[in-house]
Amino acid sequence: MKFTKSVGMGLMAMLLVFTSACSSGNNGAANSNKPEATKAANAEAGKAEDYTFGEDQTFRSSEPVSYSMMYSDHENYPYKADWRLWSAIQEKTNVTFDLSITARTEYENQKSLLVNSGDAPYIIPKTYDESAFVASGQIVPVSDWVQYMPNYSKAVKDWGMEGDLKMKLRDDGKYYVLPGMWEIAGGGYSYIIRKDVFEAAGVDVEGEQGNWTYEEFAAALKKVKDYTGSPYVISDQFKGESALNIAAVQYGVTAGWGISNGLTFDNDKQQFTFADNSDDFKSFVGYFNKLVGDGILDPETFTQEDDAAQAKFFKGDTYAISGVYQVLADFKSKMQDPNAELYMITQPGGPKGKLQIENSRLENGVMISQNALDDLGEEGFIKMLRFIDWFWYSGEGQMLSLWGVEGETYTLDADGNVVLNPDIYYNGMNEGAPKQLNVDYGFAGGMFAYGGSEKLRLSKMTEGERDFMTRIQETREARELIPPIMATAEESEQMKLISTPLMDYVKTMTLKFVTGQESLDNYDSYKAQVEANGSTRYTELANEIFAKTKSLLGY
Repeated sequence: MKFTKSVGMGLMAMLLVFTSACSSGNNGAANSNKPEATKAANAEAGKAEDYTFGEDQTFRSSEPVSYSMMYSDHENYPYKADWRLWSAIQEKTNVTFDLSITARTEYENQKSLLVNSGDAPYIIPKTYDESAFVASGQIVPVSDWVQYMPNYSKAVKDWGMEGDLKMKLRDDGKYYVLPGMWEIAGGGYSYIIRKDVFEAAGVDVEGEQGNWTYEEFAAALKKVKDYTGSPYVISDQFKGESALNIAAVQYGVTAGWGISNGLTFDNDKQQFTFADNSDDFKSFVGYFNKLVGDGILDPETFTQEDDAAQAKFFKGDTYAISGVYQVLADFKSKMQDPNAELYMITQPGGPKGKLQIENSRLENGVMISQNALDDLGEEGFIKMLRFIDWFWYSGEGQMLSLWGVEGETYTLDADGNVVLNPDIYYNGMNEGAPKQLNVDYGFAGGMFAYGGSEKLRLSKMTEGERDFMTRIQETREARELIPPIMATAEESEQMKLISTPLMDYVKTMTLKFVTGQESLDNYDSYKAQVEANGSTRYTELANEIFAKTKSLLGY
């Protein structure tokens, strides 16, 4: 029988009846004692029962099947053919992989080469930006097929991910990557501080930091400077990109890692605005200019390598540094003062409120090669999608990829919380354990373990990181998402011709204003040059494209 999409939809409904009537053992095989009525329904539909699938059901193929897949080999946990990960997947699903293994540092280049040559493997995980591949015709518009993915669809519905997924839409109204999806947003970057020094300087860290604005944070930093007499309190890493980014959110502008195209979106007016020559932007650069002028922020922040900033912090020359919570334990081990107490503060608020930095719940995701559809045909392609649906989007698959095999690498306590085996280290848990979850077993790697429920996300955190996340969830307001600019290839090229020199100028002047190389008295001249570089025309183009496509986005 030819398997068309319309027939597929009908079969999907019947298959869901079938799988809901099945029970899975440890290997995911279906119970043969299914009701006679279900057997009859499947026979009537002409369904060949070669695999089981469904919402919260284990995918299992009755015959062994192998899917080609790209694999980014991370130098910190290099690929091993005998990882328990591979055998655990095969035991449950009867699926193995034909891996195209590439060093992490070459993964993006190799991905481009394989996709553009038409030789891409079927499954292409760890894709952060799919935009370069859409026009090639070598990547499946996967939004056309997600109706065959019950666990994915359940997560979208239960977690209200519809708005998040609109961020992935292209000008044809489709998306080309299956993103990892989290029920809650992450904590993001903030400041790691020397809590012991701040408290000695008279700062009530835990009592105050949850309510800090940036101005109040500056006042706390000033107390530390006065107490220690240090030349600087902060000599930051990432060349200031993180610090500028997280503060820009609270000022309603863009900078640092998040500078993008300089646009913000007014949800009330439903239009884009160029933010990086506004009064808000002047206040933003003025804030950092004052930190430098007051001897709080080291101007070398914007030129030094990360190692230099870290060395100053480890030696006790400075007392605050940008970072993510996952580095806290490593930083603690490198502090020269054995009594140093490190603490991650909740990101300060600003003129636009006390906002959560992370507003997207999407992670990197999975592209599907057109080769998969061409080689497997629709029936085989949908079967592969249902395996992907189980492995990346079911609770069972996500637990397997992150924590491994229950009873072997972890157990569950009476409340259903994960307890990692004491001889295994992961993410700050069980420091000094002889084995590592990713290095020795292959679990918790960057290829598969992204996405899941709030409970799963919290399960991978230490008690301190869960506290950091809780503080953010309880004291910081979620931000609305900025709609994508769904430009055609021609429109994108036109906008790029404007934005490249425009944003290069904005970046250059941002650092000059912050470090004092350019006086804020010359801000009007800066605004005029931003305009001369095309900020108004760029904004007009963005709004014209939005007006044409906003119905696809639900505006």
